[in-house]
Amino acid sequence: MINNFEIKNFGPIKQIQCKQLGKINLIIGDNGTGKTILLKALYTGIKTLEEYKRGKEPRTATEILVDKLYWTFELDKVGDLVRKGANELLQFQLTFDDQDFSYDFGKDTTKNLHLENHVSPRQSNSIFLPPKEVLSLHKIILKSREQDKEFGFDETYLDLVKALIPSTQKGRNHDAFAQSRKSLSELLQGKIEYNDKSNSWQFKKGNQKFSIGLTSEGIKKISILDILLGNRYLDPNSIIFIDEPEAALHPTAISGLLDIISMLAECGIQFFLTTHSYFVIKKLSLIAQEKNNIPISVISEESEQWSQTNIQDGLPDNSIINESIRLYKEQMRLVLDE
Repeated sequence: MINNFEIKNFGPIKQIQCKQLGKINLIIGDNGTGKTILLKALYTGIKTLEEYKRGKEPRTATEILVDKLYWTFELDKVGDLVRKGANELLQFQLTFDDQDFSYDFGKDTTKNLHLENHVSPRQSNSIFLPPKEVLSLHKIILKSREQDKEFGFDETYLDLVKALIPSTQKGRNHDAFAQSRKSLSELLQGKIEYNDKSNSWQFKKGNQKFSIGLTSEGIKKISILDILLGNRYLDPNSIIFIDEPEAALHPTAISGLLDIISMLAECGIQFFLTTHSYFVIKKLSLIAQEKNNIPISVISEESEQWSQTNIQDGLPDNSIINESIRLYKEQMRLVLDE
């Protein structure tokens, strides 16, 4: 898993350093602070390690990384990622299973950057789950990226759509995922399947089948995780990056999804999540209290300063919690005035 990372001058992020990361890592902060950019920065690094030397992949690690940065952040040139006004290079370093992977480049960089990699090629797969579901858009995404080569759906969307293509495998899946998939099935009260005849996804509930357009956003979003477990794209050594897990989900579904995430973390999968939701933060704090074997790290931003805490040591001071407290106080004031 990712043990540590340090990033400097990456988009809006001036500097951030995190050590002893947990199985679940929560990233919080105001809009525009760089939460999603941080998530994508980590993702591009890990995907470079996973594609490098896999099968007959002819590209060097540097070539793979440049492609990943270009299509993930949709830039004219990768040098545009360097923090505006910064006089120093963009620097990225992560430690994976105690081995280092790092790179740096300047604002004029197009293809050539300095990369040092001491991490062994990975056989497991990682995935990025965006706030918007992709099942109803998979044809459009594939055409836009693989045929037209256009910006619009970044690399995380293309990777996800391609990961969903293999069918769910019959027979036993990874033993570690049995309970998680059972819980997902109970949460969904049905399952998403791919219809080869119509070349589209559909939701099956009992004997009824519904087109993907008539299926709720929440069901489609949760189903994606079940599909990736069922077709064995994910294994216990995978890393999952989720941008706003609360998007399009009812609070009960959010709670159920986070319980499943904690089960998968116990199986070995590492998670990185971003959120704007106090509900997500509170639920994860309860999970941390209940399951001492799942360290949950909170990475938070305040006034361009990033900090890291363990959620078991208490909820960090941040705008999400502060606003929740303010609303509670306002409610109490109105009640007392009555």
